[in-house]
Amino acid sequence: MKAQCLPFSQIPHTTKLFVDFLSGSSSLQPFFPRGPYFSEWLKDEAPKIQYDPVRRQHVAAILERQNKAWGASSQTLENISRLKSGAAAVVTGQQVGLFGGPLFSLFKALTAVKLSEEASKAGVDCVPVFWLATQDHDLDEIQSVSLPGPEAALQRLTASSHGVPESPVGTIQFGPEIDEVVKAAEQLLGESEVATFLRESYRAEATFGSAFARLFARLFDEWGVILLDAADPELNALAAPIYRGAIERAAELEEALLNRNRELEAAGYHQQVKVAPSSTLLFTLRSGARVPIYRDDTPAKNFLIGDEKITQADLLQKIASEPDQFSANVLLRPVVQDYLLPTLAYTGGSAEVAYFAQAAVIYQALLGRVTPIVPRFSATIIDAKANGLLERYGLALTDLFETAEKLRERLAAQALPQELQTAFDHAGSSLTKSFGAIRDCLSKLDKTLVDAAANAESKIRHQLESLQAKAARAELRQSEVLDRHAQVLSNGLYPNKILQEREIAGIYFLARHGREFLKDVYDAIHPDCFDHQILTE
Repeated sequence: MKAQCLPFSQIPHTTKLFVDFLSGSSSLQPFFPRGPYFSEWLKDEAPKIQYDPVRRQHVAAILERQNKAWGASSQTLENISRLKSGAAAVVTGQQVGLFGGPLFSLFKALTAVKLSEEASKAGVDCVPVFWLATQDHDLDEIQSVSLPGPEAALQRLTASSHGVPESPVGTIQFGPEIDEVVKAAEQLLGESEVATFLRESYRAEATFGSAFARLFARLFDEWGVILLDAADPELNALAAPIYRGAIERAAELEEALLNRNRELEAAGYHQQVKVAPSSTLLFTLRSGARVPIYRDDTPAKNFLIGDEKITQADLLQKIASEPDQFSANVLLRPVVQDYLLPTLAYTGGSAEVAYFAQAAVIYQALLGRVTPIVPRFSATIIDAKANGLLERYGLALTDLFETAEKLRERLAAQALPQELQTAFDHAGSSLTKSFGAIRDCLSKLDKTLVDAAANAESKIRHQLESLQAKAARAELRQSEVLDRHAQVLSNGLYPNKILQEREIAGIYFLARHGREFLKDVYDAIHPDCFDHQILTE
């Protein structure tokens, strides 16, 4: 694949915080322990990891059990053995979306592999770990996936499920109807290795978590990616000290988060997660559903779970006796993760970078060390057909960021009859030449008139461009082909006005190219390059 760089500053909806983080802006130094350049600090950061050797052995045993159940490769088991013997980890994670989720899930795993290998080459033994967010309860976020169909029109596939509303997705099972969803995916993907993986992984009685894990175990077998199911009861038992600290220091942590949010806003940045007064960082289970725990601000300092009041002592006792009934919210989750793992760095996208700016105060309070975050790889894949259309109409990816109407007008302008296009081009050139001569003469006569000439030229040029746009719209009304080409480009490269990597399933690209696609992406990852990559087949 050929690669081009596109700075995130040119991509719509990219936050100021993320752009400044990528640039290494000094204004963000108070919020992050390290800048984005992994190679600059990995050796200095490694000695700061404090990881209990007993916990290391226990976690490694859990990971071995989990990964063997999903059909782990010998390379993955070897990496678990390295972790057990003292290796650090580069961690990433994602919600367990249907069929592996969007394309960027693959990018996350490969970035973790690349960073862990870079660390190992630099003398810090390191392995890649993928954290399966099976404790999340946002089913709407993960139960559907988009795959391109004819003319790149996106087909939305949704898996019905059997579970309690608001329950952790790791507990939600598929029924027999998942077979029909897999068949629908196969029809769109065609017969391929990844289609076989889907059939093997997504079956009745599997869960969103176990199916995702089995699929990724196959996709990344030769890469040795270690998968971790966050909902495992044994892991929750090990995480109990963090849950306990979140309750014992609830008021302190809330104040620290509110202060951090004020600091971010004062520096001109946004809050990724709104923190409500009296909130805690924990959820608990009630009748199978995840329910947030709140503080009661009365002098008794009780806690609230729904309508139920509970004392701190009783709540701490429940955490001690039933830790699997508790889970972390989005700001505590990375702290739990890095208590359970010897994390050298986490790699994630723009939203996670923002989370870490807030979560740093929780890290500091509960762990005494803030884990650095490194931006994950980001890319748009342009296939031969889309590339041919871009070249035919003289477009770049950035042109697709405009409105659908504007894009169609651009295509139509390129498709105008040659005679008319030549006439417009000649008029534009003549305008430039004529007003250049006028300005030269005016500068000798009266320099104050030069600006007036420039203003007049601008108005005439605007009228000429408006006329050309009207001609393009007229052409568009007469051509269904242009509209279809606009749809192919938008649906394939900037679907629903968001980046391709966030909307189209990664399995689509694997079905087209096989697992060689993963190697191509891996080769395109350069840890110290943080632009969005445009990869052309």
